[in-house]
Amino acid sequence: MQPFRDRSALSSAFNRAAACLTALLLLLALPVSAQPPPTSAQQQVFAAERAFARSMADRDAHAFARFIAEEAIFFSASTALRGKAQVVSGWARFFEGQAPFSWEPDQVEVLESGNLALSTGLVRDPDGKVIARFNSVWRLEAPGVWRVVFDKGSPPTAAERQ
Repeated sequence: MQPFRDRSALSSAFNRAAACLTALLLLLALPVSAQPPPTSAQQQVFAAERAFARSMADRDAHAFARFIAEEAIFFSASTALRGKAQVVSGWARFFEGQAPFSWEPDQVEVLESGNLALSTGLVRDPDGKVIARFNSVWRLEAPGVWRVVFDKGSPPTAAERQ
C-alpha cells in the first residue's frame, strides 16, 4: 500500500467530508414540525377551557370554582359579578338540575408574553341549539395553571345560529 502522495487531494477530500458532516448535523438540528407542542400555552388554555366546560356538564361546582381567579369578573346581563365568591355564588343556580347550557372553545389566542389568553366559542342549550358565544380571558397564575379573570357572553351571529 502506497502512502497518499498528493496533499492537496487529501486536504480536498477531508474538507468535503467535513462539509457533508456539518450539513448532516444542521439538518438533524432542524425542527421536525412547525406545529406547537401539546404543552404550548395555547393548548394549555384549550385544555383548561374544556375542563372548565366539563365541570358544568358533570354538575361539579367545586371543579368549576377551581378555574375562577380570586379577582375575576363575570358579566351577567347588565350586572358584573366581582370576585371568585360572587361568581361561584351567582353561578350556583346553573348547577341545580340539568345543565342549562354547554360550551366548547373554537379559538384561543395567547399574548406573546404567555400570561394572558382569550378563549371564545359557542354556547348551546340542552337541545344543541346555539344560544350565545362566550368570551373568556384567562391568566397564567402558576406554571400550567390558567384561571378565568373575565367572562362575558355575546349574542351569536346569524351564521352561528344555523
